[in-house]
This record gives sequence, C-alpha cells and structure tokens, in this order.
Amino acid sequence: MPLRVLGISGSLRKASYNTALLRLAGELLPPGMTMEIFDLSTLPLFNQDTEKPFPPSVEDFRSCIAQADAVLIASPEYNGSISGVLKNAIDWASRPPKHPLNGKPVAIMGASTGNFGTVRAQMHLRHVLTYIGALPLGKPDVFVARAEQIFDAEGNVTDETTRKFVRDLLFALKKWVHVTSQT
Repeated sequence: MPLRVLGISGSLRKASYNTALLRLAGELLPPGMTMEIFDLSTLPLFNQDTEKPFPPSVEDFRSCIAQADAVLIASPEYNGSISGVLKNAIDWASRPPKHPLNGKPVAIMGASTGNFGTVRAQMHLRHVLTYIGALPLGKPDVFVARAEQIFDAEGNVTDETTRKFVRDLLFALKKWVHVTSQT
C-alpha cells in the first residue's frame, strides 16, 4: 500500500509560492507515495467554545491527518514566524481526544521572497510540532529564498537545485515514516 502524505500550505494566497511548492512535491514523489493537499481556508478560527463537537471542516481536517502516514507542510514566513492560518490549523489538530498529529512524521519546507527563505518560521514550526508530539524530520532543509526568482508566472519551479532539494526531502520523509513506524 502506498504511503499517504497530507500536504498543508500555510498560505491562503491564490498565487502562493508555498502551495506551488506542494504542487511540485506532488510531481516529485518517490515511487510508493501519494499526496493530497488540504485547503486550510475552510477552517474557522480556533475557539474552545466551539470545539465540542468540532466543526465539520475541522473534523475533516483531523480525519485527513489521521488517515495520512505523514504530513508535508509548506510554510511561509510572516513577521519572522509561521502564519496565523498555519498556527490555527495546528491548534485545531492538537486538541483532544486523540489529536492526530501526535506521533505523526512531518516534513517541513518553505518559500519566501526574503533573503533567508523561511529559516525562522521553520524553527518556530519545529518547536510547536515537537511540543504537541509530532515527529518533525530533522534534515534535509528546504528554504527557498527570493521565491520570485525561483518560480515562473504560472507557479512552476524553474530552478533545478530547488527541485533537487524538494526531491531529497521527499525521499527522506519516506525513510522517516519507516523509521518512526518501527518505534
């Protein structure tokens, strides 16, 4: 049975570089992997007053995570950290009972128009994911800097080095899933 990966973009922007990075990942998946991308725009803002029962879109999101063997997050960097929409999604996914990110292998990548890519956002994201019990993959890193030079007008990656970094991340994620399932 193929490994199922759930792709999550931390950007809602129509021409998002991070969503385009996920589409590229879908093209570069190693044999034996499939990927579905979840649209975070369907999730309401987290509010403990509305979590019992979870709103239908939140139930759907949590179910998609639970059914996936791994999660691939493409995170933008906003004000030196992760986006509000991504943090909101993680907050919904981390609620009891049986929060679906606990023990879930997660790979992270990101694109930004800045000179450092998404280094700070990814550090913050790793911290949050580790705190809630997810299993973030340590290496390789995929920090796409100056994204406007890497993507064409249709959102395609024109840089072979970036394509290689994403491909390497996917192969490492596949191995990480196998390693974490042994424990």
